[in-house]
Amino acid sequence: MSVQRLFILAMAIVSSSASAEWISEQAEIMGTRVSVTLWHTDQTRGQAAVDKVMTEMRRIDNAYSPYRPDSDLSQMNSMAGQSGAPALSISPEMTQLLDKSLFYGELTNGAFDITFASLARHYDYRDKKTPTEAQRQALLPAIDFRHITLDREQQTVRYQHPAVYVDLGGIAKGYAVDRAVSLLQQQGISQASVSAGGDSRVLGNRRGRPWMVGIKQPRGDAGIAITLPLSDTAISTSGDYERFFINDSGERVHHIVNPQTGKSTDTLASVTILGPSAFDTDALSTSVFVLGQERGLALIESLPNFDAIIIDRAGQVHYSSGLMPPQ
Repeated sequence: MSVQRLFILAMAIVSSSASAEWISEQAEIMGTRVSVTLWHTDQTRGQAAVDKVMTEMRRIDNAYSPYRPDSDLSQMNSMAGQSGAPALSISPEMTQLLDKSLFYGELTNGAFDITFASLARHYDYRDKKTPTEAQRQALLPAIDFRHITLDREQQTVRYQHPAVYVDLGGIAKGYAVDRAVSLLQQQGISQASVSAGGDSRVLGNRRGRPWMVGIKQPRGDAGIAITLPLSDTAISTSGDYERFFINDSGERVHHIVNPQTGKSTDTLASVTILGPSAFDTDALSTSVFVLGQERGLALIESLPNFDAIIIDRAGQVHYSSGLMPPQ
């Protein structure tokens, strides 16, 4: 090879290395902070990939936000429970979300229940308001995922109780994170991190080193309780510190509601689930939080490829067997 051709090749390698970089962006979507970080050898194409992720996140928010009156979810809540009306036609994506939600409802015997909002939507954590006792008595019977009749083949849904109200907040963010990772993979990206609030997924590693993902300290000043080295893993954390207030009795009233009581679950402070997909870890972190330490860990031990880290209200940390430190 001539000296000239060697020089041209060397310059091409240098130019390619110089343009390769980490690209990051954050935005407020789905009522939380969405973050994307990825490595790409071309800044323009890398930024385009980030833009696609943010566009997809906004699309999912527009479709499944309970706070948007024109969202698919709001339309379903207003129409699926109408007496005498035919079953409501829904999108393939909504069918997928409901199917997964009902699966976890069955698996956890109702610890995960997307109809929890039939009562829980009357909480206001900013104004420190809880449902009245009359509302609790009237609406608690509406909390039961079995009130949802889903026809997966026909892609229709019907509510069997007129007061049913569905909220997908315990599963939609995980779904969105998986969708974002899938979009990145389709564009040939193999090193990235995507998060939406407490739900994250890391793709590949961080240039030969693991991604370092922190689990927040649930009490006291902001800080990290545990740091995990991860690659190709989804991780979701549910905590009683995300949306809460302390009532006049000194009780912590937070957004993770026990479907059986309609009240905040009161034994754990934080649950983190690791697994292959955020669609699953999102639902499982809520499920384990409601089930409590003993039953929650038993559930995770029964599922291959999933692990759990639980921090109880006394600050003690409990691990599933796959994460137990060596004795």
